[in-house]
Amino acid sequence: MKKYSEEEILALNTRFKGETPSEIISWAIQDADRPVVTTNFRPYEAAILQASVAVVPGIRIVWCDTGYNTPQTYRHAEDLISQLDLNVKLYTPLQTAAHREVLFGGIPQVEDERHQEFTRQVKLEPFMRAMGELKPDVWFTNLRKGQTAFRDSIDILSYSKNGILKVSPFYHWSDEELDTYLIEHQLPNEFKYFDPTKVLSNRECGLHS
Repeated sequence: MKKYSEEEILALNTRFKGETPSEIISWAIQDADRPVVTTNFRPYEAAILQASVAVVPGIRIVWCDTGYNTPQTYRHAEDLISQLDLNVKLYTPLQTAAHREVLFGGIPQVEDERHQEFTRQVKLEPFMRAMGELKPDVWFTNLRKGQTAFRDSIDILSYSKNGILKVSPFYHWSDEELDTYLIEHQLPNEFKYFDPTKVLSNRECGLHS
């Protein structure tokens, strides 16, 4: 996979702002050998999943399940996996939730010094294990502008801290535009979602930043 300079990334991001997610995905996949899509089945994730498999049927979908999702999220995930025939690669923490309950006495609060270790166990370690085993050269995400301060600092194309080309085809899309997209493609959505590592919606857990 070609390594793009900052100038090339800037020019491509300017170009892609006027192109569809399908066109962006089609461009990114041209030279990719090991593309992946990461998802947690949070609200609006159906869009990136549908758009990706429409261009690349069978693309590997990495789901790092913390084990703390809501029942609604798990049902939503199963519905999407079935509807879109997703090739899911599931990664879970090495410790069970019951074991962690003994160690932490529940989910540590953000200000608790144990929260960092909790985040490492339930999200960062499974994610790094997935990336180490699958070794992607292109990483499709559903990051969007306006979600967090960090995400406002990137664009459609960016590089991860490990040098993987990250592609966020819906980066400039609003909730309203995604609502329309989901309706047009007959895709479900689910808002009863919980991320124990973020607590607040505008916090980063460290996976992207």
